[in-house]
Amino acid sequence: MRSGAAGLLRRPEEPRATYLELFFDLVFVFGLARLSQQLLEQLNWSGAFQLLVLLLALWAVWANTARLTDRLSPRRTPIQLLVIATMFATLLMAAAVPEAFGEQGLIFAGIYVTTQIGRNAGAALLLRGHEGQRAFLRQLFWFGVSAVPWIAGAVTHDTARAVLWALAVTVEYVSVSLGLPTPRLGRASPRRAEFGIYGEHAAERFRLLFLIALGELILISGLTFSRGRFEPERVAAVAIAFATTVLLWRIYIHRAGGLLAEVIDADPDPHRAVIPAIYAHLFMVAGIVAIAVGDELVIDHPFGHTKPAWIIVILGGPALFLVGRGMFEYEVFGRVSRSRPIGVLVLAALWPAASILPPLLVAVAPALVLAAIAASDAARARGRPPEPPSPHG
Repeated sequence: MRSGAAGLLRRPEEPRATYLELFFDLVFVFGLARLSQQLLEQLNWSGAFQLLVLLLALWAVWANTARLTDRLSPRRTPIQLLVIATMFATLLMAAAVPEAFGEQGLIFAGIYVTTQIGRNAGAALLLRGHEGQRAFLRQLFWFGVSAVPWIAGAVTHDTARAVLWALAVTVEYVSVSLGLPTPRLGRASPRRAEFGIYGEHAAERFRLLFLIALGELILISGLTFSRGRFEPERVAAVAIAFATTVLLWRIYIHRAGGLLAEVIDADPDPHRAVIPAIYAHLFMVAGIVAIAVGDELVIDHPFGHTKPAWIIVILGGPALFLVGRGMFEYEVFGRVSRSRPIGVLVLAALWPAASILPPLLVAVAPALVLAAIAASDAARARGRPPEPPSPHG
């Protein structure tokens, strides 16, 4: 039986995600829903940029917490307390999203900085004397660096806040990509004593989060539809939204979704394998947020005038998903199926026609593109042995 810091580490025989981790993911249904509503209310370039910054912040909280529970066992009470505290903080951050670039900027930034620094400081204290502490000290240093523009941005307004907060998230994401180089510690080491990344657990966390994100689509389309009458055009709109959600699920799980664990475990530097997966899923989740906005617009205005901003979310959301899915496929197989970039090009080519069609007919186009990609995946796999992973690295 292990004790002390070593007793907090996740053991190899604990590969599955716990109920607490799934519980944590549920907070993201609310977070993504608030982001979707914020974009719907401010559907312009400024609103899209603000949403991107807020999404990157919420995503950083999820990714950092997922890395915590990949190193440390959420079956241990101290780790459970860290995760639960992060859940509550995420809930407050999501609630502050509508006014994050307004009156609640200091609240949003203050909770974010406190959460990221507090969780890593807590983990570092729990691992005193253990080599695994170094991973959390690196993250603690860089979240301390990014805290400066976060707080500085919170006490400014408008463009200055957007620039400073964009700088903050850039610092965080770039530092991770570079291996969290830290004074006196250097770059992060691929040694499992420090990283402790387990492929099956990390892959399952991504799958669970993606399913939770799809749940946000069901939630938004269901709530939007329930606000009005059961008119044929509205029924058709919610049917298209549901079919699109099912197709997103089908395309995501096709082969690559089930092989990520093997790719991570086979890489001598598991950190190198996980980082691209984080970015790929970020693109896919961003696409889902945009799709949720498009679903609400189409269900509420199936035969209204299709505005240019509406076209961006109706066609651009699925395109973002396909970009992320292509990145994910490249990470697992070292190549990208032609159907992915073709699908993105087709969606882009539909823009001129979309401007003269009602929203309901515009929404049919991405559903048909996704259906064709799903059919192509099935046809390519039929009668062939399962393709083994062949990561590009």
